[in-house]
Amino acid sequence: MDRRKFINLGAATAGVLSLAATTDVLANTNNQAQKEKRYQKGISPWPICLDTATIRPASLKDKVKFAAKAGYDAIEPWDGELQEFEAKGGNLKDLGKEIKDLGMFVPSVIGLWNSLPPTQELFDQSLKDTRNRMRMAADIGAQHIQTIANTASEPYNQKWMAARYKDIIEIGLKEYKINPALVFVKFQPIKTMGQAMAIALDADHPNAMIIPDTYHMYISEGNFEGLKIMSGKAIAIFQFADAPASPAIKDLGDQHRVYPGDGILPLPQILKDLKATGFKGCVSLELYNPNYWKEDLQQVAITGLKKTLEVIKKAGV
Repeated sequence: MDRRKFINLGAATAGVLSLAATTDVLANTNNQAQKEKRYQKGISPWPICLDTATIRPASLKDKVKFAAKAGYDAIEPWDGELQEFEAKGGNLKDLGKEIKDLGMFVPSVIGLWNSLPPTQELFDQSLKDTRNRMRMAADIGAQHIQTIANTASEPYNQKWMAARYKDIIEIGLKEYKINPALVFVKFQPIKTMGQAMAIALDADHPNAMIIPDTYHMYISEGNFEGLKIMSGKAIAIFQFADAPASPAIKDLGDQHRVYPGDGILPLPQILKDLKATGFKGCVSLELYNPNYWKEDLQQVAITGLKKTLEVIKKAGV
């Protein structure tokens, strides 16, 4: 074979290989798009969860039934109702099986109250309750439990908080196979998403995570742009609610939460930014509105899911 024929053959071969590689890339991209798991008949890229505070007056058993009947993918209970359920003779492992049999799961339990106090003595004293709450959450099959800094000093020592949060993660993972995640609440020492994320980063643990809440992102005046620079791997669950135009932001409490789409928050854009993080966990409807508690609670659950899905559709995610 002369030199010219060799060069031409090599170019042709390279072209075929390049075309094959491009075809493989396109095929893989299409397969990935097809394999993306979606929920709610394909409407949502995330499973939709019902925080049980949304229908607080119902019993825990009824909350499970209402959530399943409404069509939620998951349910997020509170530690107090798990404790009450056990005190009345209920078995949390059996309830967890019932939740699973109804086609739902438990992404998170609220929560580890008093778990980040400001001294070692108080932290050591808190561990008995922290472990019991983790045990209950694990029994019902929860993936995460919310770590709540309601008794932290204000201002708090960030290095101390990060170290103790790391301790809590280790206890959760090693003893209960549950991953504690950090929350922020305007009315507590950790007020903003930025503060929670800073503690999670300083915890220096691969399982450190936070739980953003659209309502507290707003009323803490931490706002929403931070989502654009976050990784979804840092988010355990995403709490979802809207805020009304009045009262003024300084006067808003959790009781003023309203259905998604009934308020003024830029929820569609927030969901677009959330999708861009790569977040794969639950979006959890979290309302504490006493006006809703006076209504038919099954209908409240149905309406909450419907309005959440309408916002997701509007976001185009």
